[in-house]
Amino acid sequence: MTAGQVTEQTAAVRATGSMRERVAAPVRDGLAVAGRNLVGLVRVPQLLVFSTIQPLVFVLMFRYVFGGVIGRSIVSVPYVDYLMPGIFVQTAVFGAMNTAIGLATDMQTGLMERFRSLPMARSAVLSGRTLADLARNVFVVALMTAAGFAVGFRLHSSVVAFLAAVLLVVAFGFTMSWIFAVVGLWVGDPETAQAAAFPLLVPLVFASGAFIPVDTMPGWLQAFAQHQPVTRTAQAVRDLVLGAPAASDIWLALAWDAAIIAAFAPLGVWLYRRAV
Repeated sequence: MTAGQVTEQTAAVRATGSMRERVAAPVRDGLAVAGRNLVGLVRVPQLLVFSTIQPLVFVLMFRYVFGGVIGRSIVSVPYVDYLMPGIFVQTAVFGAMNTAIGLATDMQTGLMERFRSLPMARSAVLSGRTLADLARNVFVVALMTAAGFAVGFRLHSSVVAFLAAVLLVVAFGFTMSWIFAVVGLWVGDPETAQAAAFPLLVPLVFASGAFIPVDTMPGWLQAFAQHQPVTRTAQAVRDLVLGAPAASDIWLALAWDAAIIAAFAPLGVWLYRRAV
C-alpha cells in the first residue's frame, strides 16, 4: 500500500469515527509536530541564543541610551517600568517571525511533501509550528523578565496581575505566529520570508505605544498607532503591571487576537493545501 493510500485510509477512518476522535486526532498531530520542532530547537541551541540577544539589546538600549530623556519628559512613572511591558510585546512579535522562516525552510527542503504522505491532519503542520514557537516565546519572555528586574524594573501590582500580563504576551505571540505562517507559506523561501516579514514588523512595533506614549506622535500617525494590535496589547500589559484599570484594554487585546486568528488561520491552512 502506498503512502498516499495510507493517508486516504486514515482520513476515511477519522471521518467516520466519533466526534471526539475527529477533534482529538488533529490535536495529537499538532502536538507531535510541535514536539518535532522543539527537538530541532534543542539540537540547534544557537537559534535560541540569538533569539534572546536581540531583545536584550533593546532592553539595554532603551533603558540606558534613550531612557534618560524619555523618562524625564513624557512618562509619569520610572521609564523602565513603562518600557518593559513594551519590550515583552516586542519580543513576542519578533519571535513570531521565526514561524515564517521555519515554514519556508520546510517548504524549500521538501519536508512538506513528506508530511503530506503521513496519515495526519493537514492543520497539524501549522498548529505544531505555532505551538513550538509559543513555547519558545515563553522561555524568551521569562528571560526578558529576569533582565528587566536586573535593570530596575519593578511591579506596581500583584504577582497574579503580572502572570495575567505574561499570558497576554504569550497569547499575542501565538496570534502573530499565524500572520507570519501565512508569510512563510506565501513566499516559500527562508531568506525572502525574513525580508518580507520586516516591513510588517517595523510599523507594528515602532509605530505603536510599546516604547513611548502615542500622544507624543504626529497627529496623522496617532490614529494608526492608537488602534493597532501591538499598542492595544502593550497597553493592556502595562495596565496590569502598573496596577491601572485594565479590563477594557484586556478585552481590546483579546479581540485583536481572536480577529487575527480567525482571519489568518484559515488562510494559512488554505495556502498549505495549495503548497503541497
